[in-house]
Amino acid sequence: MFREKQGINLLTGHPVNRIDRNAKVVNGATLEGQPFEAAYDKLLIATGATPILPALPGIEHPGVMVLKTLADGRRIKEYLSSRSIKNAVIIGMGYIALEMCEALRTLGIEVTMAKPNPRFLPWLEEKLAEVVKDEITTNGARLHLGQGITEIVNNGDGLQVVCEDLTVETDMVLVATGVSPSSEIAATAGIDLGPNNAIAVDRQLRTSDPNVFAAGDCADAYHVVTDQKTWIPLALRANRAGWAVADNVCGRKVELPGVAGTAVFKVFDLQVARTGLSREEAIAAGFDPAEVVIKSRSRAHAHPGATPIHVSMVGDIKTGRLLGVQMVGKEGVAHRINAPAVALHAVMTVEQFSQTDLSYAPPFGPTWDPCLTAANQLLKKL
Repeated sequence: MFREKQGINLLTGHPVNRIDRNAKVVNGATLEGQPFEAAYDKLLIATGATPILPALPGIEHPGVMVLKTLADGRRIKEYLSSRSIKNAVIIGMGYIALEMCEALRTLGIEVTMAKPNPRFLPWLEEKLAEVVKDEITTNGARLHLGQGITEIVNNGDGLQVVCEDLTVETDMVLVATGVSPSSEIAATAGIDLGPNNAIAVDRQLRTSDPNVFAAGDCADAYHVVTDQKTWIPLALRANRAGWAVADNVCGRKVELPGVAGTAVFKVFDLQVARTGLSREEAIAAGFDPAEVVIKSRSRAHAHPGATPIHVSMVGDIKTGRLLGVQMVGKEGVAHRINAPAVALHAVMTVEQFSQTDLSYAPPFGPTWDPCLTAANQLLKKL
């Protein structure tokens, strides 16, 4: 489609290894070893992110895998289908790790999760994090927090994940310890980097070289709450940034205001969502935050099937500004988080947000939406 319908000279199997900014060319070699060179007027770097692989002895063993690309997914599926896998260890407890925990448990595989950090989901308010943790353990997964992994051993019959205080026998290991921006080619070319070594870009997605743009998970962004640079690799920003680069290269000036870090993921029957800053992040950004945590319902009190919704809301004591919201529940969370996300982009105060006219019908929520209940309670602290 790219080649025939769009007329794009798409060169697969052509890894680029060098950007010559003075000559305005990129150099590389095909998978067969043939050198190539491509000239540019404007260049877009969209190299994405790379899974972080801890420097563990034994991480190269067969049966130790990461999940980032379609090829990774196919490799995992082939490994599961070609062997009798009864146990799996997941190193890490982030988005991908938790989603893979659910997928493996659905297949009837015993799952053990381990990580060095003693806090489960450290970005999530503690009471909400406990709700998520209970959901995972209720579904049969074992969690080992504060366990530094020292090595992975192939004992002939399977693998052993050796931690500081325990050793886990397993048939496969999934490493899901996060990703880092793939910015090496930009750094080698002398292009400035930003937070987490992401490629630094302005609001038009230009790098420190005005002829070079960067978009997607390899590039940083402005945070709409702090107005400071951040690196939050999420799909909507990556897509939006790509469109903006195309507009700017073609002469239509587009500036992106930034991101709020709005995200949601599913783990078993729970939806977990966030937007903006947590209380700890707000303190680090120089705000004077207050926080409330409330428990509401996904439907009106008398409506059958209602389930709890837990909401954490953070506001700034000095200005009254809304800073962030987190939510956990079995229904009504994934799309409900969009209301406070819009409020953050609009730089609304908690009081202004508390007066928004949100929808109501008994099957979808109580008269006072959980977000409004949280805002009303937070106002008492501001």
